[in-house]
Amino acid sequence: MTNWHSFYKRPWSERLTILTDNQNLTIDEHQLMQDQYDDIGAQQVENYIYNFGVPTGLLLQLPVDGQEFIVPMTTEEPSVIAAANNGARMMRQGSGVKTKRRAHLMRGQIMLVNLSDMAKLQQFIQNQELELLQIANDAHPSMAARGGGAKKLTIDVLDEKTAAVNVLVDTKEAMGANTVNTMAEAVATQLRQQGYQVLMAILSNYGTEALVEAEVAIPVTALATKQGLSGQTIAEKIALASHLEELSPHRAVTSNKGILNGIEAVVLASGNDTRAVNAALHAYAAHIGQYSGLISWQVEHDQLVGRTVMPMSIGVVGGSIGIVPAVKLNHHIMGNPSAEQLAGIIIATGLAQNLAALRALVSTGIQAGHMALQAKSLAIQVGAMSDEVEQLVTQLNQTNQINAAMARQLLQKMRDSHAEN
Repeated sequence: MTNWHSFYKRPWSERLTILTDNQNLTIDEHQLMQDQYDDIGAQQVENYIYNFGVPTGLLLQLPVDGQEFIVPMTTEEPSVIAAANNGARMMRQGSGVKTKRRAHLMRGQIMLVNLSDMAKLQQFIQNQELELLQIANDAHPSMAARGGGAKKLTIDVLDEKTAAVNVLVDTKEAMGANTVNTMAEAVATQLRQQGYQVLMAILSNYGTEALVEAEVAIPVTALATKQGLSGQTIAEKIALASHLEELSPHRAVTSNKGILNGIEAVVLASGNDTRAVNAALHAYAAHIGQYSGLISWQVEHDQLVGRTVMPMSIGVVGGSIGIVPAVKLNHHIMGNPSAEQLAGIIIATGLAQNLAALRALVSTGIQAGHMALQAKSLAIQVGAMSDEVEQLVTQLNQTNQINAAMARQLLQKMRDSHAEN
């Protein structure tokens, strides 16, 4: 029986050997892990084995706030980047995406339990707010020195004996999770000294103080399809599809997943926290009491107009951004945007993704584009070599059976034909 005790303390090569022997991995699998070793990765996570690569492609000329950005997207799904580029192409025929950040604060929550006098707590926080904010800023003085830091305290009464004391922090160009946690814990210590029972102190990833508005207007003529559907018809159908997302949570979840296809790809490429962004967006999708679509579309005169408000707590410094070479490269490709610009880029990508998906859904259907791109993945999956992929994809797309069995059959015929020649 394998001894996994103190596995994280063992040298990387020894961890590889233990894993290979215990799981009966092949020589090729062992070599794959060796080939994908990275010094930085080895410092980032515990029990490190190897780096799992995800393809990165480009969203070209995304129009946001008067500029066109080249945006790296990191994703494994074949159709995502193609759809985002299609959406961006249509958006460029209008005035592009316009964004406005309402604020950029992160919330740290100090959770108090077993309270005997809620009014007394509220009075204490009101009287001591400046002192408590100073305690928070003293815990991370560099943030305040840059013009950020703890700005405000609020209280959420959760029930008659439970409350959250909120520290609202301007994290400037950072996402700021560690900063907020440090400040929240400093305030928690002070509250404990006052006799309050603190259960925990932790940031909230629900960025309701980091909301970004975005709007895009597209001439309906830009939406016309090659199959002959007019732009006006497509625009009206997109508006109807958008309305369905207000009525059906089941439809809204799938639509928002598609939006997140684009958003998460840029968040990941930029070195930000995909799980935090994902959780916040899904929570916000239900903030009115029913889960609904994150983006709404309406026809206004001769334009299709998309609007959204999204929480977007991201940064351009800190975390993996400063240490992972590929992340630094991606920021350079984007033109080293500020945190505010990056938030706009991310949301604009979601708009482009949603526009392309809805246009496909209400015209040719979603599978036409998906399966055309899936053919390439299938070709590789069944063992096509690099010089065989293009021909096999062409043949697959000419059939009505884009599946592994058909791909294998066509590949064998191709090889038999070449052997005869």
